[in-house]
Amino acid sequence: MVELLVALAIVIGVLLPIAYSFTCERRLARSYYQRAVAIEIVDGEMEALLAGEWRAFPPGTHDYQIRAGAATNLPPGRFTLSVQPGKLRLRWQPAVKDHGGPVTREAILQ
Repeated sequence: MVELLVALAIVIGVLLPIAYSFTCERRLARSYYQRAVAIEIVDGEMEALLAGEWRAFPPGTHDYQIRAGAATNLPPGRFTLSVQPGKLRLRWQPAVKDHGGPVTREAILQ
């Protein structure tokens, strides 16, 4: 009986850290994926804005509606567009911590 308990303790002592490690890596991989999707969306929208769409927005900060279908892969969050004289900033901010982090792109208007 003692040998069984020792063997069980060894198995638990080895398997629990491995299971925890897999869980953490899965969460990290999901975070990296969501950040990559957000970067692609922000970069694409920034290109469209720089092509002339920014003129449709008055100076100030606005919620920005995106058209990318990949946004369904993002956690809840919001895109904001900041238009200042000579400067444009598009930002995605996730509503939940540890879901990719904020992504910001800035451009100088000419």
